Amino acid sequence: MRTALLLDDLYTRHDTGRGHPETAGRIQAISERFHKDDLTTFTHPLTAREVTDDEVLLCHTPAYLKTVLAEIDGKSSGMLSTGDTVFSPDSLEVARKAAGGLLVAVDAVMKGERDNAFCVVRPPGHHATPSKGMGFCIFNSVAIAARYAQKTHGVERVAIVDWDVHHGNGTQDIFYEDGSVFFFSTHQHPWYPGTGMAGETGEGAGKKTTMNFPLPAGTGMADIGAAFRKGLAPAMKDYKPDLILISAGFDSRVDDPLGQFLLRDADFAELTRIVRDLAEEYADGRLVSVLEGGYNLSGLPLAAAAHLKELMA
Repeated sequence: MRTALLLDDLYTRHDTGRGHPETAGRIQAISERFHKDDLTTFTHPLTAREVTDDEVLLCHTPAYLKTVLAEIDGKSSGMLSTGDTVFSPDSLEVARKAAGGLLVAVDAVMKGERDNAFCVVRPPGHHATPSKGMGFCIFNSVAIAARYAQKTHGVERVAIVDWDVHHGNGTQDIFYEDGSVFFFSTHQHPWYPGTGMAGETGEGAGKKTTMNFPLPAGTGMADIGAAFRKGLAPAMKDYKPDLILISAGFDSRVDDPLGQFLLRDADFAELTRIVRDLAEEYADGRLVSVLEGGYNLSGLPLAAAAHLKELMA
């Protein structure tokens, strides 16, 4: 059981309402598939904790945290004033445990207790910028995990690999001027949120530590795989990260309602293999993955299972 798995029904308590694509059914579908494939038997279960305010502030502004605490009051439902993110009475607790669960996974991997981990959490996080939640995201869990690894475990260089069909604008914004975190993204363009041009490569101390591959609708593994092999792999050879994090968005899978890429389940296994090999070569195998997008309830669990099986290989 060298792979850790965070899979908990608590993530279904974030209620986005009828007809919303980012639904509790996403967690339920993945859970059913993982149990059917007996993947939970051969992975180490993780128990989430809540992220603290101080940990949130590693990536988000005090003003934004104040807004979240005021608006998600545990009593009402609505939409964050900062952007297109629905909340319900339990959403703050669930969002805290999404980010906090990822920190538990980082602890397990950095302490050498597990080789890698997959955190099946919601709400997603990679669109949350320092000052606003948007795109279904409240806290940027993967960004908080990177900062936490640096602060708590003395990690010098973190790489974040984002294969969601949507650009992780929030993650990019947080680290755009920080060379200690390398951000790599393949994403559909033009598409929400409209960021992630190839010329966006970082500024100041972060110059050349952001790498974007904006790709048109209809793109499949040939071009996305090439971006990983010819873009990410050489960059990691130079960067040599101490820890790799994956923003694993499965809305880049064929037939997703919110994306127009053509990746298939075997392609996600191959992308996982590429990143896992890079982690083994440069980061002693240290790799933590977190669920981002993926909204086809029949396709999402198959892609997620392919990803987890490759982590376990």
